[in-house]
Amino acid sequence: MTEDLDALAKQLDREFVFHSWSAQAGLDLPVIAGGSGTVVWDHAGNRLLDFSSQLVNVNIGHQHPAVVAAIREQAERLATIGPATANLHRGQAAERILDKAPDGFAKVFFTNGGADAIENAIRMARLHCAARGEVGRETVLSTYRSYHGNTGAAIVATGDWRRMPNQFARGHVHFFGPFLYRTEFWATTPEEESERALQHLERVIQSEGPATIAALLLESIPGTAGIMLPPPGYLAGVRALADKYGIVLILDEVMAGFGRTGRWFAFQGYDVVPDLITFAKGVNSGYVPVGGVIISPEISATFDDRVFPGGLTYSGHPLAAASIIAAIDAMESEGIVDNARRVGEEAIGPGLAELAEKHPLIGEVRGEGVFWALDLVSDRETREPVGADVIGRLKKELTSRGLLPFAAENRIHVVPPCVVTDGEVQEAMSIYDEALTKVEGDLA
Repeated sequence: MTEDLDALAKQLDREFVFHSWSAQAGLDLPVIAGGSGTVVWDHAGNRLLDFSSQLVNVNIGHQHPAVVAAIREQAERLATIGPATANLHRGQAAERILDKAPDGFAKVFFTNGGADAIENAIRMARLHCAARGEVGRETVLSTYRSYHGNTGAAIVATGDWRRMPNQFARGHVHFFGPFLYRTEFWATTPEEESERALQHLERVIQSEGPATIAALLLESIPGTAGIMLPPPGYLAGVRALADKYGIVLILDEVMAGFGRTGRWFAFQGYDVVPDLITFAKGVNSGYVPVGGVIISPEISATFDDRVFPGGLTYSGHPLAAASIIAAIDAMESEGIVDNARRVGEEAIGPGLAELAEKHPLIGEVRGEGVFWALDLVSDRETREPVGADVIGRLKKELTSRGLLPFAAENRIHVVPPCVVTDGEVQEAMSIYDEALTKVEGDLA
């Protein structure tokens, strides 16, 4: 009977569901019927270690009882309410988020997810510049190696191929961020990469015209693009350039925030404070769709006596607010952010380093906390990325051995929930090892 339910789920999915970022014919997706912590399973009870955290958002793990209970209790009390009202739990959710932000941040604007958090941060930056009398400031600078979401401005701010069929928004310019392993700047050290990337960015600012630029938009640590930790001094240097040229600095913490790096916000490890912070995903582990913008006092004050021309029906939805409160409280009381930091330092990092010594497919390992990438290459000397066929084989081998992977381009991202245990990491490392061995043997 349980096998029948899995077959029915696949049948209904194939017949009626249109999937994102996919050619629809031939999709054969895993069925997920339930989950707990770091593990998910189908109707037949076949277990998978979730080392994808779905879309790198289930930071607190699946079915955390405190978050589930908070949603249930809120649904029984008040299932929905419009944004043009005051609601206790909405205010408490904003208070919890601001408590984790740098000192002085003033307000939280709630959105439905990460993409429209980016949309509204861009809108705030442009309007803030206009309010200062700098009407020509509309351009947004972002990097080629980035992903910011799939709405109008967010997808054009994105640097990868997904923006190309979707370039309907105006005023976007891209530049190269630092990435020493595949340097654009002929750098040989992290310090050189940082210095040259900052010089490149300043030249782009000067060439575009500083008076035309509203915002610099960066992922604190680019996620889908490859989990590339910023080299020493880079984010602080970006902050200095933003200040020099009067540009609003937006840091995208949608994927990297709320524990993923072993800190509440990724940028807190890099000596920088932005003007606007976007968030989603880990703030409540995706239990209810939600995102938002954390706003500095200066930008918040812009709209004290001016109408902010933006809003969403579900902004600050009470179910989302309740889930945020419960998630942040549980992460704090249970030491979940500290666990992410410790397990990254003591288990994931060393485990992946051992794999890299053993497997020639691994060109580089990089990351921190529970936010890691294996950059896979066909040749370590040339650093030629492996093709989609190799990634497809590796995904199949990993899944067949009981691990749900996250793959992007030529990489496997190792991104379990922040609650992952040392034992689960050890189990996953054995699976990665077996799968890599099999694929390398097939390619030999």
